[in-house]
Amino acid sequence: MTDIDTAIVVVAAGSGTRLGAAAPKAFVEVDDASILAHCLRGVFRARPAQVIVVAPESHLDEARRVALAEAGSAAGRVTIVAGGSTRQRSVAAGLAALDPEVATVLVHDAARALTPPEVIDRVADTVRATGHGVLPVLDVVDTIKRTEGDFIAASVDRSELAAAQTPQGFPRRALLDAYENATTDFTDDTAVVAEAGLPVRRVAGSEDSFKITTPADLARARDLVRRAPRIREEGHEEGTMADDKRYPRVGVGTDVHAFGGEGNLWLAGLEWPGEPALSGHSDGDAVGHAIVDAVLNAAGLGDIGTHFGVDRPEFAGAHAEAFLAETARIARDAGWVIGNVSVQMQAQRPRFSHRRAEAEAALSAALGAPVSVSATTTDGLGFTGRAEGVQVFAVAMVVPA
Repeated sequence: MTDIDTAIVVVAAGSGTRLGAAAPKAFVEVDDASILAHCLRGVFRARPAQVIVVAPESHLDEARRVALAEAGSAAGRVTIVAGGSTRQRSVAAGLAALDPEVATVLVHDAARALTPPEVIDRVADTVRATGHGVLPVLDVVDTIKRTEGDFIAASVDRSELAAAQTPQGFPRRALLDAYENATTDFTDDTAVVAEAGLPVRRVAGSEDSFKITTPADLARARDLVRRAPRIREEGHEEGTMADDKRYPRVGVGTDVHAFGGEGNLWLAGLEWPGEPALSGHSDGDAVGHAIVDAVLNAAGLGDIGTHFGVDRPEFAGAHAEAFLAETARIARDAGWVIGNVSVQMQAQRPRFSHRRAEAEAALSAALGAPVSVSATTTDGLGFTGRAEGVQVFAVAMVVPA
């Protein structure tokens, strides 16, 4: 091989049941590439190492294709192996493929796909400097409670707690010995070496190194990927429009839905008994949908189809309250505060003026920002004038957090 003395075992053999996807988790797409591809982009931007990808036996060819595409000139340092029935067995399969020169081993979950390369290097450097196990962590900031059934039993001192991430790093010999002598099946590599008596140090992790486990995690990853600076071939960073947070920004959204859905009408966050329903993937609330597009447009974060497509089944049949709350979270995580939203609805029905204040209150509460709504007819012109549907325009302002 070479004189490279570090290996990174990328564990990508999980099924991803909680993600609700048809493919194993590592092969679910995050915008332009799979979770595994995004993970390997960070790995190959870290300092050179042997890279061992542990994949499901059914997806070895695909894992090899992805890894070689991301490796580029480092393709000679890539090894692909089949995983086992548990994470611990998958890691053991990866360890069996270590090159003889390797002295430092990092074990990394592919599901932590956006881990920055500096975290990877920090872990490896600390292993080499100390000879200990190394765990990247984040301090726990939430108040933690211990529960008994449906009741709170006690508070937990969060100053003693940390959230574990990957990659976790170890001296090769210590890790191999720990795995050979493990007495139980652990889900965490530092637990394996701790049982064997190896000290484990903490280093700083990253907020971006969260584990993609649920559909909400996948949506968060997509948000981050869309906002990430693009790396030019020569290694320089090119900022995107979404990264420029020097000034307030304005976005426009529009939506159209035809009457013809099932049940009662849902519009502007309210149910309208006795009115014909609008058709749509969710409840057809054109006001709520236009607000979502306006906010996302202003923040440079795509549109409603980007974040609430058919791959988010939890939003099928959802009402505006759910869409607006999630949109506010997306904008907030991207570093934006929603200033206000102004909406104009064009429709022959329902009569809106007597419920305007109620609608504005419901929409504002869901979005966490002031929403004003006006309504007008079109003097009998067009599809709205013929009472075939509803058309809505929204304008949103966002400001840097």
